[in-house]
Amino acid sequence: MAKSASTPSILSMMTELVKIPSVSSTMPSCDMGNIRVIEQLASWLEPLGFKVRIQPISGQKDKANLIATLGSGNGGLVLAGHTDTVPFNESLWHSDPFTLTERDNKLYGLGSTDMKGFFAIVIDALKPFLDKPLSAPLIILATADEESSMDGARSLVQSDVSGARYAIVGEPTGLSPMRAHKGIVMKGITITGRSGHSSNPLLGNNAMDAMHEVMSGLMQLRKELAEKYQHPGFSVPTPTMNFGCIHGGDNPNRICGQCELHFDIRTTPGMDNNELDGLIQKVLTPVAERRAINIGLRALMPGLAAYEEPADSELVALVEKLTGQVAATVGFATEAPFFQQLGMQTIVMGPGSIDQAHQPDEFMALDQIQPTVDVLQAVIKQYCIQS
Repeated sequence: MAKSASTPSILSMMTELVKIPSVSSTMPSCDMGNIRVIEQLASWLEPLGFKVRIQPISGQKDKANLIATLGSGNGGLVLAGHTDTVPFNESLWHSDPFTLTERDNKLYGLGSTDMKGFFAIVIDALKPFLDKPLSAPLIILATADEESSMDGARSLVQSDVSGARYAIVGEPTGLSPMRAHKGIVMKGITITGRSGHSSNPLLGNNAMDAMHEVMSGLMQLRKELAEKYQHPGFSVPTPTMNFGCIHGGDNPNRICGQCELHFDIRTTPGMDNNELDGLIQKVLTPVAERRAINIGLRALMPGLAAYEEPADSELVALVEKLTGQVAATVGFATEAPFFQQLGMQTIVMGPGSIDQAHQPDEFMALDQIQPTVDVLQAVIKQYCIQS
């Protein structure tokens, strides 16, 4: 009997994966592990001949990566994705988020397109190659916590991917290849002043007044970054800075004793995230000294570098030929930079649409499945199968 005969169908695998809750969130009350999804994938891949390693994420309960390798040697292909989903509001769904539901030629379910469905398609796509000699390894990589900290991808090291040369990150792009996206940093600024009666400003040190100056300085920095960095490949070609939330004070007749600002910066390829703290600090220090007030800067999440694969790379040329589409850019962030840092040519390309991701009634269109199988089989044949 062929090894592939015992493998469930795509729809059966998607059903099982969607059924398993694996929400990751920066809010502890919503956060949960992904280990059951990892174990399910392992139970399908090991009987197919894959050497499976489950890598626990340090300091994270019930969270792990899966590295499943078929074949040996250097080079080869990584097909990668994350196993977690975002939180959800069940009352906004028209069907159970954890039950894969087919209607109107679409498969509804939490994670159906972002991105548990990708793994089911990958496993189906590799079936014809199970009994063929491999010229280079095929590696299936499933990560934890992409939707929150990206700690899964951060924990990977070169040895985990056996020196692979090519990687496809199967985020939902409508099967259009994407070769660049912006990076992101999220920062928090806390200003601690001194409260007092509002009838006499000299009795206190107003943190909100100081934050006004800080925000004015940050807006000037935003302008300078936009003038310095331009990337025409993006619909918004410059870095952006968004003031997301601000909290300060407790009553109109009290001097504001503390104020906090949270903001993000979306960086373009070529920028160094590590330089941003210094630039921000140059805004904060003069305000702190002039007002004799305490201003603290902290990271709200580990930063993610911008990603760009050269337009003339071998992998870009191959997927452009296979899809008939020129590789473009996306605005959302992915794990692609980590694979580049491990020395791989990397492309972002997968079934489904990002427009359905993170939304109630998330779905994958049925007509996305077979084209994805066809493209993945062509890439596997190119990089892993002996000619």
